[in-house]
Amino acid sequence: MAPTRGMKSQLPQGSERHVDVPAQATAGAGASSLPSALHGLSITQVAFLVPDLAAGVETWSAALGRSDWLVYTYSPETMPHLTFRGEPGMFSMRLALSGASPQLELIEPLEGPSIYHEWLEERGFGAHHLGFHVPRLGPIAETLAADGSSPVQAGSGYGADGDGAFAYYDLVDALGLYVEIIETPARRRPSEGL
Repeated sequence: MAPTRGMKSQLPQGSERHVDVPAQATAGAGASSLPSALHGLSITQVAFLVPDLAAGVETWSAALGRSDWLVYTYSPETMPHLTFRGEPGMFSMRLALSGASPQLELIEPLEGPSIYHEWLEERGFGAHHLGFHVPRLGPIAETLAADGSSPVQAGSGYGADGDGAFAYYDLVDALGLYVEIIETPARRRPSEGL
């Protein structure tokens, strides 16, 4: 797959910066286990687990000097296709997406089981994953599957038109975090209030 850079069309309006993942970024930390499908892609999202979404947004708004957040609840009611460790998923979470670039995502886990709940039990709140926005999730997922990687958690259908998808891959040994591949929906549902 050709490297994807910038992904301006996939990020919130006004987002123009990106962070590239150099091949040597994980040297000495399992670099050989970094899937080739991710080489050259840009990190377009950094995500944190928070105990309270409203408090997290308030803290990060002050730190970033901006308050342009989109807020959503994802659950079986709002996202028809959920999987967790290869089985149908029943997890839910509230999340806030900043207009910064890279995008900051704050996640308040609600119902589990999920990789968020597992992370909290093992590591607590804080940094959880790096996100890569891509035009289509399918080709990346196929390449990762060919390399022997399968998603540990995934969801699709959260857009206003039933599109949009994400898949998490366990790269904790290689990167210290999960990786999320994100196919942004063409139209999002209206943002919720905090």
